[in-house]
Amino acid sequence: MNQQMCRVLSSIFFQAGIVSIILSIFIWWYLGSEDPVEQAHAERFGIFVGLWAPTLLILSNRFDRFADKADALPGLKPEFHEEKADGE
Repeated sequence: MNQQMCRVLSSIFFQAGIVSIILSIFIWWYLGSEDPVEQAHAERFGIFVGLWAPTLLILSNRFDRFADKADALPGLKPEFHEEKADGE
């Protein structure tokens, strides 16, 4: 992975985290009904979807930090590093 790919993944995970929060509220608010069983299901499912948000936001943060590192990225083979040595 190069820095650009890490930035793209960071952006995707951040947006997915925000969507997860909005989806959680939507599920909790609109899928509930007067029936207690359906209301309980909507609450549990909304909480389940809402629990994705921290994981997605943490992944976004980690990929952003990987992109900020100057040279080596985890899992990157030496031949795929930026061509800084040739340009300097």
